[in-house]
Amino acid sequence: MEEPSKLKRALIDSSAGAISGGISRTVTSPLDVIKIRFQVQLEPTSSWALLRKDLAAAASAPSKYTGMFQATKDILREEGVQGFWRGNVPALLMVMPYTAIQFTVLHKLKTFVSGSSKTENHINLSPYLSYVSGALAGCAATVGSYPFDLLRTILASQGEPKVYPTMRSAFIDITRTRGFPGLYSGLSPTLVEIIPYAGLQFGTYDTFKRWAMAWNHRYSNSAVEDNLSSFQLFFCGLAAGTCAKLVCHPLDVVKKRFQIEGLQRHPRYGARVEHRAYRNMFDAMQRIMRLEGWAGLYKGIIPSTVKAAPAGAVTFVAYELTSDWLESTFS
Repeated sequence: MEEPSKLKRALIDSSAGAISGGISRTVTSPLDVIKIRFQVQLEPTSSWALLRKDLAAAASAPSKYTGMFQATKDILREEGVQGFWRGNVPALLMVMPYTAIQFTVLHKLKTFVSGSSKTENHINLSPYLSYVSGALAGCAATVGSYPFDLLRTILASQGEPKVYPTMRSAFIDITRTRGFPGLYSGLSPTLVEIIPYAGLQFGTYDTFKRWAMAWNHRYSNSAVEDNLSSFQLFFCGLAAGTCAKLVCHPLDVVKKRFQIEGLQRHPRYGARVEHRAYRNMFDAMQRIMRLEGWAGLYKGIIPSTVKAAPAGAVTFVAYELTSDWLESTFS
């Protein structure tokens, strides 16, 4: 029967996606926390920016974080090792359904376009279809898991003393003060970001896989040139994650600003983003550029890129290996 095989395929894709997303998120959480601290800091985040008189004048308080290593030392000293995994529970609750939905929808779209449910037949799809499929899958996954993304950002950015001791207290306060729509604050820039980000990530991943297979065909004497090694899959995921993050980082900064609007933090973390500080996504970008310079849109780009590369690599490798294992187990 055809329907059970479709159900089994969907279960394999969703399970492999959830497992790979959970592994990737936990491994790269410290870099994610540092990235978020930079993105939500209104003051300059680098020493060279502090030397610019126009930006120094705009800063109402000294910068809390001025470099990746300095931020790492400060978080470790003030919050302990556990500070690097702050917000990891809602992050896992966000990323596991996110990657489960993303890989399931992606496989369904590729199956529809190629006319085959076999993964090996999807590699021959047009690069443009890979980009479009990745973008649509990313949108579906974002809408389905966004409230957990918002809770993760708030818990990771609050520092010490904590504003919200638990995810539950954050959820209750947000719904009480902002209403249910408050759980989707920043969704618009997120969707604008995820379309090129997911499209680039999956599209470039498939492109790098094709190049790796072509390399194997040309230089390998093995009879299984189409079976990429774990190292090759890791490299393809590494390159895909880096390309996508470099292009889409400014929109991620805008999203984070919307997510923490009105969050009360200790004064040592600098000025806070007031409630309704930005009218819309374009207003936010203009205000950030005017008050913080172009560098404001790239706050956290170093930890973000350092995180995105291994995160993409771990996600894709874990997905491929888990998917193959599940297929062999339940075949």
